[in-house]
Amino acid sequence: MNVVTRDLALARQDQFGHRVAARLDSATLELPRDIGERLRAARMQAVAKRKVTALQPARSANVSADGQATLGGDEGPSLWHGIATALPLLALVAGLVTIHVVQNERRARELADVDAALLIDDLPPAAYADPGFVQFLKTDR
Repeated sequence: MNVVTRDLALARQDQFGHRVAARLDSATLELPRDIGERLRAARMQAVAKRKVTALQPARSANVSADGQATLGGDEGPSLWHGIATALPLLALVAGLVTIHVVQNERRARELADVDAALLIDDLPPAAYADPGFVQFLKTDR
């Protein structure tokens, strides 16, 4: 947050506080005098005891010569940082290779089943030309 935005936010908070105080003051005119005095004293005590919060400065982002951005700290790249960076990429590559191998094996198994069924069965030559024959071989009997 830059200084202008922070100052603007503080100014808006002050304006809101002044509006609330004015509204409360106008409403106290209708109250009996003893209740108004007790409210005024309680308000003064609350203002005296309010907590003032200090704004914490944000940590700065450091950008190294190779374009890596880090928050705070001047530690260099470590072995664990490199492993943590490379591990998701290795997992992705291993998963893609596994999917490729499994699909190729499944496809080869299906073709082998069709070929075996064609070689084992005694069928007339017209059956091999039938367009529904391959579908018939794929279904369980």
